[in-house]
Amino acid sequence: MANEKIGILGTGDVGRVLGRGLAALGHEVRIGSREPASPKLREWLASAGPRASTGTFAEAARFGEILFLATNWSGTENAIRLAGPPSFAGKVVVDATNPLDFSKGTPVLAVGTTDSAGERVQRWLPDAKVVKAFNSVGNAHMVQPSFPGGPPDMFIAGNDEGAKKVVAALCAELGWPTIDLGGIEASRYLEPLAMIWITHLFRTKSPNHAFKLLRK
Repeated sequence: MANEKIGILGTGDVGRVLGRGLAALGHEVRIGSREPASPKLREWLASAGPRASTGTFAEAARFGEILFLATNWSGTENAIRLAGPPSFAGKVVVDATNPLDFSKGTPVLAVGTTDSAGERVQRWLPDAKVVKAFNSVGNAHMVQPSFPGGPPDMFIAGNDEGAKKVVAALCAELGWPTIDLGGIEASRYLEPLAMIWITHLFRTKSPNHAFKLLRK
């Protein structure tokens, strides 16, 4: 796809890994943060190349033609508020969050069964085209995943068919085939899928696993 301007909200491992990978593909990437000049973002800039930049949440949201939410769930709604919801209007918003509650140590889902983080993000941003993606694999394999059984699958969900095609094209650039599960309410199943990934991580102490749908 043509080189895009991509804004990323969140400076954790997911945001930095995706940002570096997208910049390497030729996209212009701006990561938004409360502290755009923090040491970890200065280090990220040095590794991500000339197409990468940092700014506030609001600056990243205004900059991006496509936006990624890569915040901790506890800070997601506030990050959207700081960014300014009007800056999301009409744009594809990739929701890579998982609604994790760490209050008891081992994470559990704080939202589920009859609602999801993906649906909440869509309600918070009614004029945006939210697509759930990149929530069911660890950051170590988000860019050009390589497994003996071939590339794993990226499951996505969203209400706008055009937006899902845009996200599928970005996934393909990053080395991921996609499987469309339908509307944003399918996030109710994708977020528990992330818990399977996390549970296996805790049991094996290794992030080297991903999901693939087998067909015959």
